[in-house]
Amino acid sequence: MFEDMKDLLGIKDLQKSHIEKILDTAKTMKHIISQNNKKTGHLIGKSIVTLFYENSTRTRLSFELAAKYMSGFASNISVNASSVSKGESLIDTAKTIDAMGTDVVILRHSRSGTPHLIAKNINASVINAGDGMNEHPTQALLDMFTMREKKGRIEGLKVAIVGDVLHSRVARSNIWGLTKLGAEVSIGAPSTLLPADLQKTGVKVYNSIHEAVVDADVVMGLRIQQERQKRGLFPSVIEYARFFGIDERRLSLAKPDALLLHPGPVNRGVELSSSVLESEKSFVNEQVTNGVAIRMAILYLYTRKGNEI
Repeated sequence: MFEDMKDLLGIKDLQKSHIEKILDTAKTMKHIISQNNKKTGHLIGKSIVTLFYENSTRTRLSFELAAKYMSGFASNISVNASSVSKGESLIDTAKTIDAMGTDVVILRHSRSGTPHLIAKNINASVINAGDGMNEHPTQALLDMFTMREKKGRIEGLKVAIVGDVLHSRVARSNIWGLTKLGAEVSIGAPSTLLPADLQKTGVKVYNSIHEAVVDADVVMGLRIQQERQKRGLFPSVIEYARFFGIDERRLSLAKPDALLLHPGPVNRGVELSSSVLESEKSFVNEQVTNGVAIRMAILYLYTRKGNEI
């Protein structure tokens, strides 16, 4: 299934069967994480390089741990300490990494479409770890894995995504993935934080968090991405928290057994109140664990060639 797929650039490019295969494989990988001896031979002889042009804790570390847990060689390139600071172009940097026999390059960049450009210019597999405001496929996959693990299914679930959808690559990837797997997706955000033509993706759009989360099986908060905002799209963080922050009262509008998710990092008291973040409905920390399992699955599947599977 994955033999002829060199790169993971976005959920938009994946078929339903591809998503399900990754989720199924991650279920096996999660068992490895729970063991005292977290070591398998799945990536023996494989070289993985993380190249991040934006800051990251969860995504970069989880990829590095995923590679090491499976006996791969994991290397991280700090952009500030690399030849990029001397004026080397991104394509030349990628070609240099490729020439060293690298099998997988995991790339995060502030400009949308950058992983697609690099994938065309190198032989190594390219995994998109977030490109601008476009996609963050591995985050969406771990979100879907968490939903399926806790609910037993994704088809038929109502998933409410609330917050800064306009700037969120996480939201875009989740919308593509969840709709492909048969979930009902509702979006709640101020009109200034909604992309144009969002309804064409098959989601329901509300300017009220109350309408979006009513009877939801899953409620996902999104981080306010002030670093991507060039103008004031809401009066203040305090005002945002007042009208769109998820607290106990708003979460109570969802189903009693609803899951609370967030891609992290969480701005406490803004997107989520401390009380709901620490509640039994919150699976934010488990999402981090599941992120390692998903990235183990991805590294495994995208390094199998021909009869290696």
